[in-house]
Amino acid sequence: MDSSMDMPVTERLGLHIKRVEQELMAAKHAALRPLGLTVPQYAALYMLDEQPGLSAAALARACLVTPQTIATVLSNLESKGLITRQPHPWHRKVTEVRLTDDGRRLLGQADAEAVAIERRIADGFSAEERALLIGLLARASSRLNPSPSH
Repeated sequence: MDSSMDMPVTERLGLHIKRVEQELMAAKHAALRPLGLTVPQYAALYMLDEQPGLSAAALARACLVTPQTIATVLSNLESKGLITRQPHPWHRKVTEVRLTDDGRRLLGQADAEAVAIERRIADGFSAEERALLIGLLARASSRLNPSPSH
């Protein structure tokens, strides 16, 4: 028998992780849609609030999206007046991205929606179970992305 068929679908962790991730994204999309935001736009606003002045390339890495995706996200956010883009004071080829006051206000509303979804998940677990789940997911990640010393 082919070894790739030795693992039943119920034991394939990737499918379980992907299903939960898709359900999480669907819930966040539904919660953010009335605010006129997508999940990638919310993620960009969130990261820019945490690290004002990020470049588009750094923002793409922080949001786990491609440079092409972040370019579209930033164009949409800029057209809505939620961000500004200005040349970096020292690096002429780098553009800094910052939230506007409207962007900050909308982020506050969007983050309240995202936090409510995160709380729905967290409330299904005890504090110990949440810590265990975070640790288990980190271990799964480390198995896919081993450090050079391993």
